[in-house]
Amino acid sequence: MSLALLLTGCGFHLQGDLTAPPQMERTYIAAVERNTQFHRELRRQLQESGVNLVDSPDEATAILSIMSDQTGQRVLSVSARNVPTEYEVFYSVEYALVAGETSLLPPQDITFTRAYTYDETLVLGKTHEEDLMRKAIVRDLVRAVLKQISTL
Repeated sequence: MSLALLLTGCGFHLQGDLTAPPQMERTYIAAVERNTQFHRELRRQLQESGVNLVDSPDEATAILSIMSDQTGQRVLSVSARNVPTEYEVFYSVEYALVAGETSLLPPQDITFTRAYTYDETLVLGKTHEEDLMRKAIVRDLVRAVLKQISTL
């Protein structure tokens, strides 16, 4: 019990805790594409953190704009037979946060990548591995965005 009091007294927060600025009391997420992994995970984590997400910018005290939300993969290396042996999965987002006329966060661009080896005899397993990597990248991206918002 005393350890918990000591940790909370020094300002310690568990990773993932969002301390949203008061301007984000009612937040609207403006995004061209609302059905991406990043958008869904961002909404979920903001709601879990107690941010009230609204459906209209007119109701919002802050607008979190997602200007770009892209994912894909690139070939990193090929075998002597010109068959890909290693891929890089990437996820890139560009976002900004405004409250009224005040820019809380100017446009930010973040890209996270992960590499994995590819074996043509294990296609289903490697496809599943790529999906898991992409989900992990999205969680890391959302944590980075929330951490940046927490510092405001």
